[in-house]
Amino acid sequence: MDPSVHLMTTRCLTVGQAPVLNIVIGSHVWVADKDLAWIDGEVFKIDGQNAHVRTTKGKTVTANVSDIHPKDTEAPPDGVDDMTRLSYLHEPGVLDNLAVRYAKNIIYTYTGNILIAINPFQRLPNLVDVQTMEKYKGANLGDLDPHVFAIADVSYRQMMNEGKSNSILVSGESGAGKTETTKLLMRYLAFLGGRSGTGGRTVEQQVLESNPVLEAFGNAKTVRNNNSSRFGKFVELQFDKSGKISGAAIRTYLLERSRVCQTSSPERNYHCFYFLCSAPSEDIKKYKLGDPSSFHYLNQSSCIRVDGINDAEEYLATRNAMDMVGITEEEQEAIFRVVAAVLHLGNISFAKGTEADSSVIKDAKSRFHLNTAGELLMCDCEKLENALIKREINTPEGVITTTVGPNSATVSRDGFAKQIYSRLFDWLVNRINASIGQDPSSDKLIGVLDIYGFESFKTNSFEQLCINFTNEKLQQHFNQNVFKMEQEEYTREQINWSYIEFVDNQDVLDLIEKKPGGIIALLDEACMFPKSTHETLSQKLYEKFKNHKRFAKPKLSRTAFTIQHYAGDVIYQSDHFLDKNKDYVVAEHQELLNASRCSFVSVLFPPAPEENTKSSKSSSIATRFKVFLGKTMQLHELMETLSSTEPHYIRCVKPNSVLKPAIFENTNVLQQLRCSGVLEAIRISCAGYPTRKLFHDFLHRFRILAPEILKEKNDDKTTCQKVLDKIGLEGYQWFNKLVSRISTA
Repeated sequence: MDPSVHLMTTRCLTVGQAPVLNIVIGSHVWVADKDLAWIDGEVFKIDGQNAHVRTTKGKTVTANVSDIHPKDTEAPPDGVDDMTRLSYLHEPGVLDNLAVRYAKNIIYTYTGNILIAINPFQRLPNLVDVQTMEKYKGANLGDLDPHVFAIADVSYRQMMNEGKSNSILVSGESGAGKTETTKLLMRYLAFLGGRSGTGGRTVEQQVLESNPVLEAFGNAKTVRNNNSSRFGKFVELQFDKSGKISGAAIRTYLLERSRVCQTSSPERNYHCFYFLCSAPSEDIKKYKLGDPSSFHYLNQSSCIRVDGINDAEEYLATRNAMDMVGITEEEQEAIFRVVAAVLHLGNISFAKGTEADSSVIKDAKSRFHLNTAGELLMCDCEKLENALIKREINTPEGVITTTVGPNSATVSRDGFAKQIYSRLFDWLVNRINASIGQDPSSDKLIGVLDIYGFESFKTNSFEQLCINFTNEKLQQHFNQNVFKMEQEEYTREQINWSYIEFVDNQDVLDLIEKKPGGIIALLDEACMFPKSTHETLSQKLYEKFKNHKRFAKPKLSRTAFTIQHYAGDVIYQSDHFLDKNKDYVVAEHQELLNASRCSFVSVLFPPAPEENTKSSKSSSIATRFKVFLGKTMQLHELMETLSSTEPHYIRCVKPNSVLKPAIFENTNVLQQLRCSGVLEAIRISCAGYPTRKLFHDFLHRFRILAPEILKEKNDDKTTCQKVLDKIGLEGYQWFNKLVSRISTA
């Protein structure tokens, strides 16, 4: 029996695990390669279980037959537009198909209902013009070439026809093209349901105009991207009963607060700090600023300036963007006063006081920054000093005042700065939403989620654990829905699907978030004890999870730990976990800024409920808000929103690390396909009947097996059945409705 026919109709177990094949001399195959991930070649010798392959690069490779994958020598020159139609649905086949298409500027490819979008790093105008949008309007998914417009159209039609809200999840690493993809989605949705907004500007225009503001305050230079979003964004486009856009809202999630106070080379803090330090001289003088390297919150990293970013120009562009979204001149003035105040707060240092566990302002330089911060926040400078180095505690005998040591004062200072900045960011989001306008009567929406992808760097800290935990949650949502779509198709086609095994990542989620006893719970517990250190935290994790299959202790390390994520192993350094998880909401800070003479600042810190104030002052460590716990609550809210919608997925891929067109780095792309869950989606497809041929395509390829049957005047399905009967093939199914629908389209 021809092995290619056998593979076409039997089930493949997993991506990367080859089915049993009849490898013979002359077989065209794929073998693993350390530089290219996979390389194709021809078998010229077989020695037991080892095959000797001469690659197309001229090398000779020996590999075990079980590690070899067959190559489709009859693949179309432009590849296939849906990878579930590949003759061989395996890792090298997927990679080669994407590479072939990318070389011809075909950047979109389906994997079932999932769209893979590879960043072309160049403009492709014919791909996104109005004529193209018109073409996709009302077309069934799969009738036309893969496109981001097709996903948006399906989402819109489902919302209108079924009356259910939809969501489109756009994911990918920094530089993969998520922002541009999001813009195209919104542009197409506005094309379908457009209506002029305030001042003749469409709702989607107003949302896009807000991007520079959010990027200035929520983006930063990271290891991989000079303009990385350090928050998640869910844009809701609201529609009325006639399908017209009637409002919009931007929901933000998981702002990386710790970056305000802690950065390391070669990264930077949030853009706005550097923009402000490069403002016109009158603003520099007004805010008493200087070179960014003179501020503690900025000089922890050696990276102060970034190629391709002109901070002075970006400051003016940010001010202009604020004008566009309706932020008044007076509000802008207050915003940048607050930003400057955060920088000055970071330069306040403390020394030991004369009493035990007390502290004082260290020197004249620190005193200058304290007074400047007080002036900018328009609060009493003496009260600001006391709020940093003293605490008031309610006791049965009355309120007593106690002092704190330099370390505690520094932690208090940083917590204060993070609170100010995060509340400023929230104010900006709320102000933008008020400017755009929401429709409270709308019961249908399409949400577009743009959130940072899985991260694994040379050094991974608290932020990466938060981000990767988020991606584990989103991956579970993705897996469940891909599995559900596969099951629904089999049910529709009346095919038994009970044998499909669904691999869940719940064990990783439990490791991180389970109560009690998960990593988050142990971290929060450690934060409650002043004597806890990252060493004691790590030892507790080692002991608790020593037998957990997803957790490991790296050799020769006393503070690092490894988690086996769905996208691969990540080693985390716990050195700053405790500090980064602490976010103090001190009653004195709240009261101080609520009493500010600047109405903008006082609005950021509204009065706390009386019972909260009492409870916070009943503890010498004030009210402690656990950052990871807060992020978990935000994430739960996001997952509830997504679960109430019909999801669609776009996986953006960065083809190379130099950000240039026409370069396709196999290993880089393959890692992203793993991290984005594309290979897991293919694995789920492989668990069923992964290779699907249209009747006429099947006959075109395999007519040589029974040429006499083709002479009979039967319909295509009957002819296919007779060919399969003749060769005695088993393990196939008829996708009657699916095939007949496509073949008659």
